Amino acid sequence: MDAASRQAAQPPAVATGVTPFDVTRVRAEFPILATSVHGKPLVYLDNAATTQKPRAVIDATSRYYETFNANVHRGVHTLSQRATDEFEAAREAARRFLNAADTREIVFTRGTTEGINLVAQSYAREFLQAGDEILIGTAEHHANIVPWQMLARQRGTILKVVPIDERGDLDMAAFERLLSSRTKLVAIGHVSNALGTVNPVARIVALAHAAGAKVLIDGAQSVAHAAVDVRALDCDFFAFSGHKLFGPTGIGVLYAKAALLEAMPPWQGGGDMIKTVSFEHTEFNDIPYKFEAGTPDIAGAIGLKAAFDWLAGLDFAGAIAHEHVLLERTTAALHAFPGLRAIGTARDKAAVLSFVIDGLHPQDLGVLLDSQGVAIRTGHHCAMPVMQHYGLSGTARASFAFYNTFEDVDRFVAALGRARDILM
Repeated sequence: MDAASRQAAQPPAVATGVTPFDVTRVRAEFPILATSVHGKPLVYLDNAATTQKPRAVIDATSRYYETFNANVHRGVHTLSQRATDEFEAAREAARRFLNAADTREIVFTRGTTEGINLVAQSYAREFLQAGDEILIGTAEHHANIVPWQMLARQRGTILKVVPIDERGDLDMAAFERLLSSRTKLVAIGHVSNALGTVNPVARIVALAHAAGAKVLIDGAQSVAHAAVDVRALDCDFFAFSGHKLFGPTGIGVLYAKAALLEAMPPWQGGGDMIKTVSFEHTEFNDIPYKFEAGTPDIAGAIGLKAAFDWLAGLDFAGAIAHEHVLLERTTAALHAFPGLRAIGTARDKAAVLSFVIDGLHPQDLGVLLDSQGVAIRTGHHCAMPVMQHYGLSGTARASFAFYNTFEDVDRFVAALGRARDILM
């Protein structure tokens, strides 16, 4: 979603720092938020790494194991049929969530990383030739870098990197210069996990398609912070992880246009991705099943459906507005913090704040904040090229979800002050 679309999708922040979003009611649905760490109430600000789970998701996963645990697609007994029905209902829920045209376009994966690798090892390995070019951005997660490097060694494709400016914005003029008839695939993150930058993906898709290239969007960091419509975006592939969307770990979704999936070969062989097998020949299953070899994460899919259903009952526009106010409030507080430098100040940002403080190692900072019950992330965030761009080995990162509060912000800032006093 580009800046204009994102702005249109969310109401403006309230100047008083108060939103009508009922964060207290929402927090009550997340059991872990009532826990303590080191005797202090938990302030969880590591949402870009993984989000917490509402009771509805926890209960749905437990219910599967407690009441109808069985394998899918293979049994005629009652438990298997119920498990299959609920597993496929999760696929339909994913279709609705993304506004895909057909459930055949929804492939269950272990997460964003597996989705990107599937595209690299099935679509790209089959259809790209030596000398064909793939464009990615400087701010990509390693999961959207390493698979393309592996493909380059396998197929002789060429990886080209679009730079970012000092704010962390993708250099769109450079993107247009690098885009050519040799470009066969653009693989771009919707939102940077290290910087919070929201890339103008609608414009990127349009420009890439005009040049004859396909587009994969890494949506790991966007799906929890903005409505995603894959048909409106017209992207060819879109991958995300359930655990960053208030769902279980180990489950994810790859959306791909049906015509592409039909043409792509399977990337793994085994059970359930076949129709018939003999020692002479194997006939592969229909899409999406030919990409889902072996027993899937049934409980994960059922839990992910519960997350979709829970989100459908949420005031999502209000949640986005609340996150925006949290971002503004925290940004203003950090701007006044002595010796602190924000890393990534893009014009369009999700609720991610990376920073360094003069004289303080990010890891030391993270440990001291943890002792005060405040959970942040420190390190390179699986985005080493971004760190290299800024001449850093790592940063501290606070990332927000709509269940965070103004009190969380205030406790975080106060904890930073205490940590500085101890370390300086």
